[in-house]
Amino acid sequence: MATNNPAGAAPAPEIADPAPLGLAGFGLTTMLLSFINAGVIAAGATSAVLPMAAAYGGLGQLLAGMWEFKRGNTFGATAFTSYGAFWFSYYLLVDVFLAKTAPSTIGPIVGLYLFMWGVFTLYMFVASLGGVRAVQVVFLLLFITFFLLAFGTWGWGGGTGFIKIGGVVGILTAIAALYTSFAIVTNANFKRTVLPVN
Repeated sequence: MATNNPAGAAPAPEIADPAPLGLAGFGLTTMLLSFINAGVIAAGATSAVLPMAAAYGGLGQLLAGMWEFKRGNTFGATAFTSYGAFWFSYYLLVDVFLAKTAPSTIGPIVGLYLFMWGVFTLYMFVASLGGVRAVQVVFLLLFITFFLLAFGTWGWGGGTGFIKIGGVVGILTAIAALYTSFAIVTNANFKRTVLPVN
């Protein structure tokens, strides 16, 4: 009977940890958009975020998710693949579909879009409690970011206040993701714990 690793065959090489790639793609793209949401950069710059959203936030995380599947990491595979798809969907939403949407329905549907990503992120936060603290912080801040942006898009509290606060929390989320990426890469390269993640 054939086997995947016949006697005498060299073992398959270990796949490098894709988490730093996924976290960096998420962190950099989130940072750009959050500066706009926080009002630091004008909203007219949103179209400049779209290339990063597709190429690094979307494709980079999608690839990281596929490698997490290969490594048998259900949490990482679900998270990176989902948020990669989020950035692709964001690109399509802004660049294609909002122009075809009746203005009166944009706030309700985009708010629901953000809210449902908040719900997904909340249950991923609960699941993250079984892992390292640095990842828990990312998911905690991210679900708060999504809910704040949803509330602002729905016009709660005047709208812009919630969006700006969501942008600030989004910046903190991006910093947490970039730190976690940096820590994992650094610790792997030095083969010891240089930067803590727990």
